[in-house]
Amino acid sequence: MEKSFRINNFDLIRIFAAIQVLIFHTFDHLHIPTPGWAAPLLYFPGVPIFYTISGYLISASFERSSDLRHYFRNRFLRIFPGLWACLIITIGVASFFGFNFYNKAALIWLLGQMGGIIYTPDFLSDFGFGSYNGSLWTICVEMQFYFVLPVVYFLGRRTKRLNFLIVGSFLLFFAFAFIAKIYFPGIGTSSEVRLEKLLRYTYFPHFYLFLAGVAMQRFQIYKSRWIYGKGIYWVAGFILIKILFPALSSPVLSIFSLLYLSVCTISVAYSGVGLSKRLLQGNDISYGVYIYHGLILNILVSLGMTGNINYLWIVIFGACLLGYLSWILVEKPFLLKKGASHANPVAAKLTDVAVSRS
Repeated sequence: MEKSFRINNFDLIRIFAAIQVLIFHTFDHLHIPTPGWAAPLLYFPGVPIFYTISGYLISASFERSSDLRHYFRNRFLRIFPGLWACLIITIGVASFFGFNFYNKAALIWLLGQMGGIIYTPDFLSDFGFGSYNGSLWTICVEMQFYFVLPVVYFLGRRTKRLNFLIVGSFLLFFAFAFIAKIYFPGIGTSSEVRLEKLLRYTYFPHFYLFLAGVAMQRFQIYKSRWIYGKGIYWVAGFILIKILFPALSSPVLSIFSLLYLSVCTISVAYSGVGLSKRLLQGNDISYGVYIYHGLILNILVSLGMTGNINYLWIVIFGACLLGYLSWILVEKPFLLKKGASHANPVAAKLTDVAVSRS
C-alpha cells in the first residue's frame, strides 16, 4: 500500500481531543464526580494531542507556503473567522444574562479577543463559572507557535542544518518543560498562582510537544513500518505503561508519557487510513466543538443546571451542533478561500489543525 502523507485520520483525532477536553471541563464546572468509565480518558489529554498535531501539520504547511505572507494568511483564516463568530455569539448570550458591553472595558476586551489575546475582564467574572470561555487561552499559545516556527526554519536554513536545529530546540524546550514542572508545579492546576498562569500562557512549557510534531514530520516518521498501521499497538502499549508505572502520571514525569502519546497520535493518524474521510466526509467540526463547549457550560451554570451527569449529553450535543454550524457557515467558506491558490483545496485543508484549549 502506498503511504501518503495526506491520507490520514487527523480530523477524527482532533474531534476525540476536543471531546476529551469537553468531558472533563463538564465534570469540573458542573461539579459532577468523575465516573469510572471516564477515568481512562485521563490518559489521553486533548491539549497535548492538539499541540503535537499542530507541529506536525503546520510545519508541513509552512514548507509548502510560497512566502511568509501566504503562511500567515493561512493561519489567520484558520483561526480568526471561527473565533470572531464565537465572540459575537458569546456577547449575545452574556447580554441575555444581563451583562453590559457598553463600556470602555468591554471595548478593550473585545479588541484583545479579536487579536487572540484571551482573558476574562472583571465585568464578566460572574458569568457562568467565572471565565467567559476557559478553553480559548490555547489560541494565544498556538499563535506564538505560528510566529516562532518561521524563526526556527530561518535559522536552520541559514546554517544549513535545519533538522539538527529542530532536534536541538526540542531537547532544549523539553529540558525547560521538565524544569518548569519542578519549580512551577501548579501550572494548569486549581492551585495555579499568577506567575504560573502567565507562564502557561507562553509557548515555553508547551513548545517541546509542538517541536516533537515538527521533528516527526521532518523525518517522515509516518513511513516507518513501526508507525504506519501500528496505532493500536502503540495505544495498547501506552495504556499498559500508564497502568504498570503510575508514577509517569506525576506532574514531573508526565512529560515523558506525553512524548509517548505524541508518537501514538501520529501512528493512529496513519492507521486505518481513510476512516476519517469515510466517517466525516471532510467535515472538521473539532475547532467549533472546542471553542463553543465553554460557552454552553457557562449557560448551564448560569441556569443552575449543575451536578447531574446527564447534562454532559447536553454539552456534547450542543457543542457538536455548534461545531458543525461553525464549520459549514464560517470556517469552511474561509478555508476554501485559503485553498484557492492550491490545486486541491480539500488537500490543502487537511494540512491544517484545529486550535486547542484545555
